[in-house]
Amino acid sequence: MSAAPGLPVEVEQLMRQLKMPYARALAPELVATAKAQRWDPVEVIKALFVEEVAGRGRSMLATRRKAAGFPTGKTFAAWDPAASSIPGPTQQALRTLEWVHRRENLVVCGPSGTGKTFFLEALGQAVVETGRRVAWFTLEDLGVLVRAHRTDDTVTKAVARILRADLVIIDDIGLLPVATTPPKGSTGSSTPPTRNAPSRCHRTCTQPGSTS
Repeated sequence: MSAAPGLPVEVEQLMRQLKMPYARALAPELVATAKAQRWDPVEVIKALFVEEVAGRGRSMLATRRKAAGFPTGKTFAAWDPAASSIPGPTQQALRTLEWVHRRENLVVCGPSGTGKTFFLEALGQAVVETGRRVAWFTLEDLGVLVRAHRTDDTVTKAVARILRADLVIIDDIGLLPVATTPPKGSTGSSTPPTRNAPSRCHRTCTQPGSTS
């Protein structure tokens, strides 16, 4: 099968100026198909706009996922509700994300290895897919952040940047005590994990000023 002829130079330049990379990539093949099948011109324009909007949506979603800082990229596509100790109705209620719309906080506690991080990351991914911004941290990450900005008194600005997210997820609360100052000779905390910790907690915080 021969490749579709390229666009006229003038048309390609106009699409570049309008910053339509996704429509431009599809246009040669689409125009060839439209000619062969005698599409209405309006259908061609519509198909190009649909492709551009879809492409921009994919790009924005990828950007929000990267900015969130999720640890593994797991979503509910790989989640097995039956394998979780969280009651089914509770899982379903949380997955509706109505608690995010109501700007409520959520705390999840339980023994290590029960899927708390997986479940919360999947919730965070679902929130990102709705167009909202998410920020993921471990408690130790926040401790390092505070110490890094304490030297030049910019902690408030750093926290303000975090709070621009619509949902903040803090992982592993209770697993590691966060030192107020780093050990001598070290740039970060070297506090060992607590032995035989009975449980770990995770907290999600929604922002009062987030868009519903």
